Amino acid sequence: MKVLFIGDIVGQVGRQAVKQVLPALKSKYQPHIIIANGENAAAGRGITATIAKEFFSWGIHGITMGNHTWDNKDLFEWIDDEERIVRPANYAPEAPGQGAAVIKAAGKELTIINLQGRTFLPPIDCPFRTADRLLEEFGDRRKRPVLVDFHAEATSEKLAMGWYLEDRASIVLGTHTHVQTNDDRVLPQGAAYITDVGMVGSMEGVLGMERQAVEYRFLTGMPARLVVDEGKWHFHAILVDIDDATGSARSISKIRWVEEDWLMA
Repeated sequence: MKVLFIGDIVGQVGRQAVKQVLPALKSKYQPHIIIANGENAAAGRGITATIAKEFFSWGIHGITMGNHTWDNKDLFEWIDDEERIVRPANYAPEAPGQGAAVIKAAGKELTIINLQGRTFLPPIDCPFRTADRLLEEFGDRRKRPVLVDFHAEATSEKLAMGWYLEDRASIVLGTHTHVQTNDDRVLPQGAAYITDVGMVGSMEGVLGMERQAVEYRFLTGMPARLVVDEGKWHFHAILVDIDDATGSARSISKIRWVEEDWLMA
């Protein structure tokens, strides 16, 4: 099985980049299942039903979320009915939506699990123990391949999760920090790992947001409204090849495109 995972999609620029790039990636790599992180898809904060439907119409099979899950309040009206979207599973049991799901496409099945870190983020339930519980419920990679999107701030917390799940998950990847890291590898016991997949959105802002407001915050320590930047995009993703017989990863490859290079290709 080949799995394509697209990093945090930020705002309209990010959505347009995915719409533009995805058909060529599907043709080139022929992934069986495509997953994307959509927690910044709606103006940088959360996702809407309309955007989710748009992603599905482009061929994305599942969407993971993160700390901005609840920013668009209309989500409370429909997330319980949308089985292809998972929010961090370590929120309280009363939270709407689900933290794990089985995605089916192209004759393949993939368990996707969304977790949120606790270092420098709100102190919700333990992501490590939540992972244990979900892998008992859904089964580890010996039953079907497992992708874990760990939406976390600290690189140490992400790497610890990679080692913790290396013999049970097929893929453990980090999102949230929006900068693609260069530590992609298959861990000794078979899990493909990367600390952060990167983002899809403006490369001329700061993590996809207009840089002037971010600079003001750093210079003054005062609050400023962050707005999605409308500059040229960059696109980050990973492609993982999984052994169907064992659920272990065979390889992981980074994908990176910038708008100018894409237009010249």
